[in-house]
Amino acid sequence: MKKTLLAAILLSGFSLSSMAQATVEVNSVVSAEQNFNKLLEKKGIKNGFLAVADAEGIVFKPNAVKITDFYNGIDKQPGSLTSQPKFARISANGDLGFTAGPYVYQNGKTEEDKVYGDYVSIWRLDIADNKLKLLINLGIQHPEPEQEVVTDFKEPDPAKRKAPSKDPFAGKNILTATDKTLNHSLELSALAGYKEFLSPEARYYFPGFEPMTGTDRIQKFVANEGISISAETVNVGRSTSNDLAYTYGTARIKKGNIVNNYNYVRIWEIDANHRWNVLLEVFSTIEN
Repeated sequence: MKKTLLAAILLSGFSLSSMAQATVEVNSVVSAEQNFNKLLEKKGIKNGFLAVADAEGIVFKPNAVKITDFYNGIDKQPGSLTSQPKFARISANGDLGFTAGPYVYQNGKTEEDKVYGDYVSIWRLDIADNKLKLLINLGIQHPEPEQEVVTDFKEPDPAKRKAPSKDPFAGKNILTATDKTLNHSLELSALAGYKEFLSPEARYYFPGFEPMTGTDRIQKFVANEGISISAETVNVGRSTSNDLAYTYGTARIKKGNIVNNYNYVRIWEIDANHRWNVLLEVFSTIEN
């Protein structure tokens, strides 16, 4: 009996060690998005979302609501939705990742019935069945793209992995404080705030415009539009490897005398100095 128990313990230890050393590839989150698209085509929008939803997964309709609550509350969502993952990252531990890219929604048979835009999906590992589930999904609309989007998939950097804090709330508190600091900076000066917090590879998704890449282009857009931003943090989350995280909240953006309300989602990555930078930010309009 003791030998059997010892063997089981050793086998368990070997399995855990093998899992810890397993190589994490960005293709796992890309595949999750591609499989989601197949489900949308096969089962329709409602059942497709329900099939991949994380237990705490949310969509913005227009305010944040659980995916399961929203889609179980409607009979059917008409039309078809197709998308292509073109931008993707995953954490070093493989428990948090995201994809983003163009989508086409069509509720009719003609070209005029097509709606173009870009989506952002955040995926979280469900330990119970070892599958990535959809945690956050939102998107923006814009005119039909004129150029093909360049694919940007990058493997996680194990060197950026940071050991978890002994305080289980420390990581969340740091992220909350960082997001709130950025919000405060944006209220004082959008240009200065973004200059301080954007990753050099940052992507910016704003309704009515195709996604912008790089700090220079984003800064130019903010300056040309002359917008001011007032935002409030709602929730945050991060990977167990402490190298990838997300925050979301609400924002009021003013341009001249026009003020509109938005939801925002930010994806953060940690740099070589263990400083959080915004890799992606998307604003989703809250219709009045």
